[in-house]
This record gives sequence, structure tokens and C-alpha cells, in this order.
Amino acid sequence: MTKDTIQARTWQLLNILADGEFHSGEVLAERLGVSRASVFNALADVAQHGVELQRIRGRGYRLARPWQRLEREEVLRWLGEAAGQFDIGILSQAASSNTLLLQRAGPLAANGGAPSGSVLAVELQTAGRGRMGRAWRSGLGCTLTFSLLWRFDCGLNALSGLSLAVGVAIARALDGLGAREVRLKWPNDILAGQSKPGKWAKLGGVLIEAQGDMLGPSAVVIGIGLNCSLPDHLAERIDQPAGALDEICRDMPTRNRLLAAVLRELADALRQFAQGGFAAFGGEWERYHIHQDQPVQLRMADGSVATGIARGVGANGELRLETAQGMRQFNSGEVGGLR
Repeated sequence: MTKDTIQARTWQLLNILADGEFHSGEVLAERLGVSRASVFNALADVAQHGVELQRIRGRGYRLARPWQRLEREEVLRWLGEAAGQFDIGILSQAASSNTLLLQRAGPLAANGGAPSGSVLAVELQTAGRGRMGRAWRSGLGCTLTFSLLWRFDCGLNALSGLSLAVGVAIARALDGLGAREVRLKWPNDILAGQSKPGKWAKLGGVLIEAQGDMLGPSAVVIGIGLNCSLPDHLAERIDQPAGALDEICRDMPTRNRLLAAVLRELADALRQFAQGGFAAFGGEWERYHIHQDQPVQLRMADGSVATGIARGVGANGELRLETAQGMRQFNSGEVGGLR
């Protein structure tokens, strides 16, 4: 068991303490049928998962910040009439929701594997992945990490630009929840404005993994991570400027409501993408584009660098750069602004 893993007994205690009230060690021990020493030991290392626990003699234990759990029925309630489109599962912890959902996707035949619309949300993801093999850092109760399986009749070659369309769907959802100054960075980062003008921080990201044939059908697992809050213990583990929703939302939504809002927009966007590909999203994506008409540097995997003015994206989501050699289009790379 790794240091990033929470034991089953600790989960039981955290679920009891989620209400934010004091619970004595004696009462906790009685509810679990264990000794008070076992309760103490089970809660000894919760701080490494971002859980701030108050211990007061004579009163017991309390979470300094009540843990807002993901609850399937609550997500379905927020989905309303759209609930029937999804099969939602919630796990306490897992290494990677994308990896698990890819395994469950199974055969591409219509009668095999998990159905389209399957959702797997994880409270604590211990080995989350981002683009180019980067680690995605998450903390208990302060991030929303989930994966969505969606099946397409088309082949893999028709899915170009899908990650950008997903970014548009997330931005729509956050706009609808009152988030301020949400922007997109090519190809799959969600950014948020900070207090200083011109300063932007990463709010979340998208990781898409697909399987299938070039001519179809295909199955796509869309992994999404969003920072809801950014406590010090989490910020210290992130190697780039990071932001959180509670910094840009006047009325911060619950994670259950946030998950429902993003799922609704994703379903609409994925159906739209299945009908016409990325082309219908291009103009909207460019309105969110953080580098639109700005000088940028694009670093490729082989170490080569291209510089130019970002002129949006092509019909399949390629980054368009106006360079000294003319207009060029790129399918991959890491973008950074130039000052």
C-alpha cells in the first residue's frame, strides 16, 4: 500500500467526519467496532492527503473544512432530465480513472464493454496522468477528477480536434456556473485569470485516450481534472502556476453540481462533434483562446521550436502560426507566450 493510498478504516472515519461536527474517539471507535487507539492510528496521517483535522481533548475529532463528498444521487438530481444519458460510478480512490474506464470499455462491438456515457469519478486519484506523461496532482475534496466513455461510429482519423471541443464544453459549463475569465490554452488546458492583470493559472486539463479502427467504430475515454480549491499542500506539489474555481466563482458550486454541469455540456458537444467534427467549434474555441493573435513559442517533442503569431486553429484543431516563413499549422507541441 503506497503512502498516497488511504486505508479502508480511514475512509470510514472520514465519511463520519464529513459533517464537520466533533466526534469523540470513543464514539468513533464504537461505531466502527474498534479500539480508540485504532481510531487514532487511522487518522494519524490524513494531513498528507490534504485533510486538516482538529483534535481537541474532551471533544474529539473534527475536520477543519467539512469534506464535500461526491454522491451519485446528488449528481443525478442536478442532471435532471439529462440523467438517463449517463451511467455514473464513484470510487473512493483509484490510481487513474482513465485507466480503469479504458479497461471497462472492452470490445468495440455494440454489445460489449461499458456503455457510451459511462462515468467514473474518483475522490482521490493517486496516479493521475496529464499530457506527455505528466502527473496530475489532486487532493481529497479539493479537486474534481473523472473520466467519461463515449462511443463514436466514426474511426479514429475523424476524431482530430476532439480535445479542443471538450475544452469548449468545459468552458461553457464554467461560464454557466458564473466562473469569471475562463480561457483555453492549446490544445487541452483550462486556464483562469488571477488577481494580477495578465496573469493566468492552470485550472484544469483534459486527457483523451482512444481505441478503435481508422474506419470505425471507436471508443474514447475523456479524462478531466479541475481544481475546486487549492490548499497549500496541493499548490506546493504543482510545478506551474495553478488556480482554482473558488477563486473565480462568486458562488462556488458543489462538486456534485459541477460534475453534472460539465457532463451536460460534454454530452451536447460530443453529439455535435459526431455530426460535424471540430469545424463547428473553431470560432468559439478562438474566443476562449488565451494566445489568440499573440506572439507565442511552440516547442516540439524533438526539441525544435517555432515562433509566430497565434492565429487560432484549423478545421481539425491544428494550431495556426503566422511565422516569418508564412502561415504554418501544427498538430502537437507545447505553447508558451512571448513577452
